[in-house]
Amino acid sequence: MSSFLRLVKSVLILPLLLVFVASASAQTATVRGFVTDSSDGQPIPGVNVVLSDVSGGLSGAATDTDGFYAVSRIVPGIYKLKASFVGFKDHEIDLTLAASEIQTINFKMVVEETELGEVLVESTRETAGAANITAGLQTIRPADISLVPAPDISADLVNYLTSLPGIVSQGDRGGQLFIRGGEPTQNMVLLDGIQIFQPFHIVGFFSAFPADIINSADVYAGGFGARFGGRLSSVMDITARTGNKQRMVGAATIAPFVSTVRLEGPLLPGKVSFLASYRQSVIEQGASKLVDQELPFEFGDIFAKIHAKLGSSAQLSITGIQTDDNGRLGLDPLVDSEVETVPDEIQWENLAVGSRLIFLPASLPVFAELLISYSSLNNKFGPPGDPTQTTNATLFSFASNLTHYVGTTDFNWGIFLSSSKLDSDLGGIFQNVDLKVEYITEVGAYLEPVFNPMEGLSVQPGVRLQSFPSKNESFIEPRLRVVWNTGIHRLSMAAGTYHQELTGLNDRRNAGDIFTAWTAAPNGKVPEAKHIIAGYRVQPTNWITFAAEGFYKDLTNLVVPEWTAFPRFNTNIQAADGTASGFDIRLELGSSDKFQTTISWGRSEVKYGSKARALQILTGEAEVEYSPPHDRKDQINIMTSLKLKGFNFNVRWQFGTGLPFNESLGFDRWVLLDSLVNVTEIPGEERVLYGRPYTGRLPTYHRLDISLDREFRIGPTTFLTIQTGILNAYDRRNLFFLDLFTLRRVDQLPFIPTLGIKLEYK
Repeated sequence: MSSFLRLVKSVLILPLLLVFVASASAQTATVRGFVTDSSDGQPIPGVNVVLSDVSGGLSGAATDTDGFYAVSRIVPGIYKLKASFVGFKDHEIDLTLAASEIQTINFKMVVEETELGEVLVESTRETAGAANITAGLQTIRPADISLVPAPDISADLVNYLTSLPGIVSQGDRGGQLFIRGGEPTQNMVLLDGIQIFQPFHIVGFFSAFPADIINSADVYAGGFGARFGGRLSSVMDITARTGNKQRMVGAATIAPFVSTVRLEGPLLPGKVSFLASYRQSVIEQGASKLVDQELPFEFGDIFAKIHAKLGSSAQLSITGIQTDDNGRLGLDPLVDSEVETVPDEIQWENLAVGSRLIFLPASLPVFAELLISYSSLNNKFGPPGDPTQTTNATLFSFASNLTHYVGTTDFNWGIFLSSSKLDSDLGGIFQNVDLKVEYITEVGAYLEPVFNPMEGLSVQPGVRLQSFPSKNESFIEPRLRVVWNTGIHRLSMAAGTYHQELTGLNDRRNAGDIFTAWTAAPNGKVPEAKHIIAGYRVQPTNWITFAAEGFYKDLTNLVVPEWTAFPRFNTNIQAADGTASGFDIRLELGSSDKFQTTISWGRSEVKYGSKARALQILTGEAEVEYSPPHDRKDQINIMTSLKLKGFNFNVRWQFGTGLPFNESLGFDRWVLLDSLVNVTEIPGEERVLYGRPYTGRLPTYHRLDISLDREFRIGPTTFLTIQTGILNAYDRRNLFFLDLFTLRRVDQLPFIPTLGIKLEYK
């Protein structure tokens, strides 16, 4: 309890620090504001805003995902403000600043257009670039996502994520991502600050985030800052677009896997807008007919957002999303393939809604954010209509984040509170877990200043104070991020300590099992991770970028299924420690306008160590080290995008070494001696005998996907896009599931031709 009291005292001290810092900047001026696109009212991230005085002195800042900029500690005087961004005309104004003055200057940037004869070419916003990675942080724009071939004409975030070297997926089905050695339940996914438990659809090409609704996505593959906590592996911080504030626009698509409808426009022109999207899978009517085989998957999602400008210094948004998935991923190992049976199915549903208020206090150089959200997950597994395993998780959260701008230093701090309810029924699969309805409360604060002691150098130390009063646990988590840009070179590093009380239980003995039960850390010890990342990036020319990163994660108090050499349908859970280490290399060639090629290679090694009694008996060793089933040693991605005469041609080739699986030593028969049994007459039942865990490797995974599309103008503001493509172009038989009892296999998707049509009103 004493550590919790210290945390509360720290929270009370933070406002005093804010007042002290405010007084230090009383004699200087501040300029701040929001930058938007004049054509639709969307915020523009990455705009360079520079102030220059009569002597030629310069100071400035870049806009964030909200299009917000702030320049503080300005000496009073006369200045010229200039804003520039690729694809837009420069914006310039003159202004006079007095001592202690805070001016809020919002402005709209006009798209730069080039007229070639009768053809009007409108410049588009640039991509962030796959090689533009900084200490584990990758920023993704919709233009990046559109470079990846996909079965849906409206691209999806998950296709780009799986093209990154440090992210391992289960392939084209399963809805699970393993990021630099972490489990899927160790990834935090946020949409406009709302946490979503399981946002990736059962078909691996799709998530809850189509590119049409995304403004940007910051993906931290580790080493994330003090603002984020409660997860061990990664953070995906996704920001949705705000909707067109000038006019009604929309789109509809038809493709073999999913059909989509999107609509957006002003509710109050220039001030209030909405954005809505609805997607529904059509696999049974489309893709399954193309391959002439059953594809038992169904999914859909609904998204809506309302955004309002509450004057020049405040904005409010309300976001909601609902997803649903169900399908069958594997085969029943106890049923002969000739016998007709009803297989088990997996189902899950997410519901999340939240509000975000951002405002600029009139008398302080501060950016303030208030977040309130509710999220729930319902997950079921078993016979249709009669599931044997269920889990229900709900989360209510509140957070307040503030940034105080003082010259070249940004003071970031905030407080947070969340409450979770967890209710699971595992049908006896984990014998030593006594699950009941649980309530978890989490409260804390963080402080994370960003210092810029010299040009190009950013130092971001941080500390997160995190407490679980319901469990009488408190933690102090130090964080550090350093970035040094010098000429064409960038050096970066990040490190931190992380804890995760809210734990996901998976039975990973079976590769086709993706059911996850959410619970508090069941063994009384909170899982912990320590990260360290170091990276280097160089851009010798505008058309060559090279980046390399190394990482190491130390994992303790993990919760994993107990290993036993004998097959059984239930198990125990046990504690394990582990490490994940490796490196990524990325090379990007060409420009985003006409031609771009990205080549990436990721090499990693994930090791778990366990002192489970069953393993000690099997091996005679006090501790057994093994590779978990998501340990992919090497992963290579090659992507090429070519734009020529109105056509967009995209190609991606993926390669991955085989994932670990449990090798069988042989078969025998056993007799259950629960009564007097004549063993000479009872034949017994067959069983598989296993050796050490995960000593085998599945075959390598590789696949070539191709897409070609072109947009046609069919009216003043109406466009038709036609896309054709091929998934798994050379029909590689990539293994998804292998039943060691019967040696039956389930493969990933075969060669599939695709055709998509998109009608869009811009």
